[in-house]
Amino acid sequence: MDIGYARVSTAKQDLDRQLDALRAEGIPAKRIYVDKKSGSTTNRPGLHEALDHARDGDVIVVHTLDRLGRTVRDTLNLIHDLATRGVGVRNLADPIRVDSANTEDPMSQLAVVMLALFGQMERTYAIERAAHARAVATSKGKRVGRPSVVDPTKLDYAVHLRDEGLSISQIVEKTGITRSSLYRHLPPRPPEKLTAAE
Repeated sequence: MDIGYARVSTAKQDLDRQLDALRAEGIPAKRIYVDKKSGSTTNRPGLHEALDHARDGDVIVVHTLDRLGRTVRDTLNLIHDLATRGVGVRNLADPIRVDSANTEDPMSQLAVVMLALFGQMERTYAIERAAHARAVATSKGKRVGRPSVVDPTKLDYAVHLRDEGLSISQIVEKTGITRSSLYRHLPPRPPEKLTAAE
């Protein structure tokens, strides 16, 4: 059985083009689920309802694959999860046609492999962009990451205790600062002098 799914990002956008394409595939209105939600939200009740109704041998049909997920990787993960349930995915209007239910068609399988490749490239580029942005921020003296939640007076006390020779376990016990926070925030010890030279 074919199950249709259509989504637009805002309430002002029109679903008609997608609905017409799904009806042209012979899918009745009662089996076409819709959302007027951004792809960036996971709260898409229409999609969840469509997925709940899908059974082994069914096919989720969409106008274009970007209706299913926020990213190529999200869409690919969904296709994979559905495949483990015996549910296929078919798109109607993308340049690369996907029909994961048709395991006999090598072109359909190639399309899924190409999607996987694009998903991996998308993830790699996102990681590289984030690393570059962090490097630029650090080079400009900006602190990156979450703000420190360690009390500066407790940290000063921890430095004092370490200089007094206490172990990390003892410092944790006396300050209440977690071990991982101590390792992250304690400044390095000054290097020991190994010669008599000043």
